[in-house]
Amino acid sequence: MSRRILTIVYQMLISSSGLSKVKDAVKEKILFGNEPSAELIAILTVYFVQGILGLARLAVSFFLKDELLLSPAQVSAMLGVVSLPWIIKPVFGFVSDGLPIFGYRRRPYLILSGFLGSIAWISLATVVNTPIAATLAIGLSSLSVAVSDVIVDSLVVERARAESQSDAGSLQSLCWGASALGGLITAYFSGLLLEHFTTRSVFFITASFPLLVSAIAWLIAETPINKKSDDSAHGDDLSIKKQLKQLRQAITQKAIWLPTAFVFIWQATPTADSAFFFFTTNELHFQPEFLGRVRLVTSVAALVGVWIFQRFLKTVPFRVIFAWSTVMSAALGMTMLLLVTHTNRAIGIDDHWFSLGDNLVLTVMGQIAYMPVLVLSARLCPPGVEATLFALLMSVFNLAGLVSYELGAGLMHLLGVNENNFELLWLLVIITNLSTLLPLPFLNWLPSASSQGETNQETLFTSNTMSELVLQPVEETVE
Repeated sequence: MSRRILTIVYQMLISSSGLSKVKDAVKEKILFGNEPSAELIAILTVYFVQGILGLARLAVSFFLKDELLLSPAQVSAMLGVVSLPWIIKPVFGFVSDGLPIFGYRRRPYLILSGFLGSIAWISLATVVNTPIAATLAIGLSSLSVAVSDVIVDSLVVERARAESQSDAGSLQSLCWGASALGGLITAYFSGLLLEHFTTRSVFFITASFPLLVSAIAWLIAETPINKKSDDSAHGDDLSIKKQLKQLRQAITQKAIWLPTAFVFIWQATPTADSAFFFFTTNELHFQPEFLGRVRLVTSVAALVGVWIFQRFLKTVPFRVIFAWSTVMSAALGMTMLLLVTHTNRAIGIDDHWFSLGDNLVLTVMGQIAYMPVLVLSARLCPPGVEATLFALLMSVFNLAGLVSYELGAGLMHLLGVNENNFELLWLLVIITNLSTLLPLPFLNWLPSASSQGETNQETLFTSNTMSELVLQPVEETVE
């Protein structure tokens, strides 16, 4: 009876013109035309959690530095190791498709991923006291996010197929916005909390977020596999075989693997990120609250970079964007020498202001340079295997990120840059910035302007891409 009464009340409410207009406005302006439903809420919640997990990002960095006493090289090496789940993401897709749990291919894996993530953060908050244990716990958290990302991406792909041409990309943009919102909310608070709580307390707080994924998984509408007809199952088998054949044909084409190789080289150049975290905290004595401000500024700057690309650069040939962005980023990256050598003080610029402004400009440029990677990746995917090949390309690029961190760790070790010695950090800055120019001789591996063709840009911004390449919730967790 109560349910019947609630239904009547609900119908009365939505029948009023005022509330109807509000509902329509929410649908069009906030949900980008997507019909509100329990499953949509579940999907957006997963992406929001991916963004909000950044709350523990700085806590992990300080935990590794101050409590486990790791060096910059060791932290950089760990960054590469814990990113492994993102490199094998396509495997999770095949596992969920081929090994349903109790007849379900999506819901149980989301529930499991949430519990794994919570266990990982609780472990960091309680029993983790060694570098190996920290690597395992952070790697488990990375695995949790990667699995949930693969599952929810499949749900987005299924829903996106039903979109009309005019609404193409609206769901992807909405999902990316949910992830971005989570990241922006926690950007500043990630530093502010460390001013008042211990790192382990922040881990305890973070452990509650993955459980949201487990809770909302029950809202996913899914029909058990065993209720499908034999003909349908046979059709699925044929479809999988066909996709595998198409995937094999795609990756052997020079037009696909040459651009992929270029981006791999571009991404695999060594990074000095870990050394800079130690320099800013141990040498410049930046406090967690200020580092939270830097994170907030860089998060907004990334969005500005996306907007600039969409507004002014999306029709510019790939080779031109890669060439100019690479050269300009390398040149701007050299400005870090002013901070490392304290020259900024001599010209009257405070360390804090210089670092804030430098991060702002470099992030905008870095995001502009990254956007063609997303566009190129989507254009390389032939019909029929778009989702699988796109995930495979992203895994290749994540592998390049692993190589980048490991090469950076090797350089730090060779130059003797550690938590107390930054004497040769200037040389590390020069080497890492000049190395970004190495891919330029291979620009002809990218498609020429005449062969780029046209595509709907909105459909390129899938939420998993933005979370990995813009907000990078997992990899940046341990930076």
